[in-house]
Amino acid sequence: MRDPYTVLGVAKTADLAEIKKAYRKLAKKFHPDQSKDPKAKDKFAEVSSAYEILGDEAKRGQFDRGEIDAEGKPRFQGFEGFGAGAGPGGFSRRAPGGGFEQYEFRAGPGGGGFDASDIFSELFGAARRGGAGAGPSPGAQGRASPPRGEDVTAQISVNLREAVHGGKNRVTLPTGRTLEVTVPAGIEDGQTIRLKGQGHASPYGGEAGDALVTVKIAKHPYFRVENRDLRLDLPLTLYEAVLGAKVNVPTLDGKVELTVPAGSNGGRTLRLRGKGLPNPSGTPGDLLVTLRIVLPEGSDPDLTALAEKWQKQRPYDPRQDLA
Repeated sequence: MRDPYTVLGVAKTADLAEIKKAYRKLAKKFHPDQSKDPKAKDKFAEVSSAYEILGDEAKRGQFDRGEIDAEGKPRFQGFEGFGAGAGPGGFSRRAPGGGFEQYEFRAGPGGGGFDASDIFSELFGAARRGGAGAGPSPGAQGRASPPRGEDVTAQISVNLREAVHGGKNRVTLPTGRTLEVTVPAGIEDGQTIRLKGQGHASPYGGEAGDALVTVKIAKHPYFRVENRDLRLDLPLTLYEAVLGAKVNVPTLDGKVELTVPAGSNGGRTLRLRGKGLPNPSGTPGDLLVTLRIVLPEGSDPDLTALAEKWQKQRPYDPRQDLA
């Protein structure tokens, strides 16, 4: 491993605040959850190892005196004044005047050794708890959990019937895994289903990330989805529009009868309340029916004659408001 001062880019005279600042910047830059660098994992490990030494006053002193190397391992054991009487995870050095001084590598609160949990809490803890400014999570007490794995995203397409009534759908995730997704009844276009623990594994022993599956409602032959409302263009004859009529209209629950008022213009929209998409937590949407006047196919002498008569005797301008 390289010299920890070089890895963090700080001078040997740097104080702890400078070292922490350098580590925080590099850890955020190379953390695998944040960086697209293919070597980010190795760089992050190197930065963390360097801070493990320089961020601990005792270990930094040992490194500066040449007692441990860049990996935190003792340089000289069993000769040159050093003994082998250290406990597990440490080493001993002959003290001036005889005897040995004991050195141990300990981590964690109260251990006198390296603990980067405060840095991890600042860099990654806030995001997991809901963003910057969030308070410490219960039981954190200065020690953050290992960073979790990355989330993955995917998309599935469901038809309108599946969106209304719910169902099962299969999705292949970027991890290569294929899963069956339960689509809840009444889901809206663009909503996301979260599959806990189905994302990438954490390279640091933390929880796996989640899979975020976005649901898209496929185009229907005649219904258009607008949030929880449905829109429908309803073809209407000229005489139905002039005289008024009762016509059958398709809905998600079957056909219903709609009253078209006499003298209805093309483009007029009538509302059928509660005939849109269901809402598990409230009022369902509506069906908005827009009238579209359709002339008969082929020429009709009587209709042509009536139109010519009206043109001469009862002209009007429906576009006058557009002038």
